[in-house]
Amino acid sequence: MKDQILTQLKSPQYDFLKTNPDLKNVALLTLSGSHAYGTNNSNSDIDLRGVLIEGKKYLLGFKPFEQFENKATDTVIFGLRKFISLCAKGNPNTLELLGTDEDAIIHISEAGRTLKKNAHLFFSKRVIGSFGNYANAQLRRLENALCHDAYDQDKKREHLATTLAKQIEHFNRSYTPLKKLHIYTVGDDLVFDVDLKKYPVADFVNIYSEMSQIMRTYDKLNNRNKKKSADHLNKHIMHLMRLLITGEDILKGNGIITRRTAEHDFLMALRDGVYELDEVFTLIKAQQVRFELVASQTALPDKPDMDKIERLMMSLYECNL
Repeated sequence: MKDQILTQLKSPQYDFLKTNPDLKNVALLTLSGSHAYGTNNSNSDIDLRGVLIEGKKYLLGFKPFEQFENKATDTVIFGLRKFISLCAKGNPNTLELLGTDEDAIIHISEAGRTLKKNAHLFFSKRVIGSFGNYANAQLRRLENALCHDAYDQDKKREHLATTLAKQIEHFNRSYTPLKKLHIYTVGDDLVFDVDLKKYPVADFVNIYSEMSQIMRTYDKLNNRNKKKSADHLNKHIMHLMRLLITGEDILKGNGIITRRTAEHDFLMALRDGVYELDEVFTLIKAQQVRFELVASQTALPDKPDMDKIERLMMSLYECNL
C-alpha cells in the first residue's frame, strides 16, 4: 500500500513538494487520517500532514509562516512555531503526527526525529479538554445528523432538550448561574421556567445569543434536504471513539499511539455499521466513562513545561538555520 502511495506522490499534482521554496526544510511529512490510524479502506483518500523549519525571512522579517496548505491534495504542513504551540495546547491533529508509525512516514529529518522523541513534553491535563471536547463535537455532529435523518418529531424534541440541558451546564459554569431553570415539553412545544431576579444583563445577552445559535442550527437541521450517508455517519462514530481511546492512552502515560492496531477490528466494525444505533451510543457512553475515570486519576501535569518546550524549539531552529 505504501509503495502505491509513494508512486502517487510522484505524480505532477504533488510537484509543489519539490518546487515550493518554502518547503525545502520539511522536518516531518507523514500520512494522516485513516492511513495513519490503520482504519483506511479502498475509498480512503491520501492526507498528508507535516511540520517544517521556517526560513529566516519568516523568523526575522515582517511576515510569519504559520502553515502551507494544498487543498487539492489535502496537504497541510505547519511551521515549527505554530506546530509546537498547537501541540502544547494538546491539539489532537498535531499530537497524532508525533505518534505515526514508521511505515506512515514519507519523510523525516533529524529535526523530525527529535520532535517525535520529545513528544512527551506536550502531554498534560490539557489533553482532557482537547481530546474530550473534540470527541464531544463529533458526538454533537452525529446527534444533529440523526436528529434530522433518523428521528421522529418527538425524538427530535427530546434531542433538542438534551442539547439545551447540556448547554445550561456550560452557562452555569461560565456565567452567573441560572436559578431554577427547567426545560420541558408541553404538547408539541418546548418550554422553560426560570428565575431571573437581579440577573446581570450582560450575562443574559451572552446566554440568549448562544441559545439562539442552537435554535437556528436546530431549525436548519429540520429544513435541510440532504441526508448524510450512512458511511459518513459511521466514519464520524469511528473517529469519535478513536479520539477517546487515543486520549485515554495519553492520560494513562502510554504516549501517543496514532495507529490503533489493538482496536482495529472494533473501529472498522463501527465504520462498517455493524452495530445498531442504540448499541453505538451505549459503547460511546461506556468509553466516555472510562475516559473521565482515567482523566480523574492521571499523573500528567496540569500544563506542559513551557520552558523545556521553548528550549526544544530554539535548539531546532539553531541546528537547522
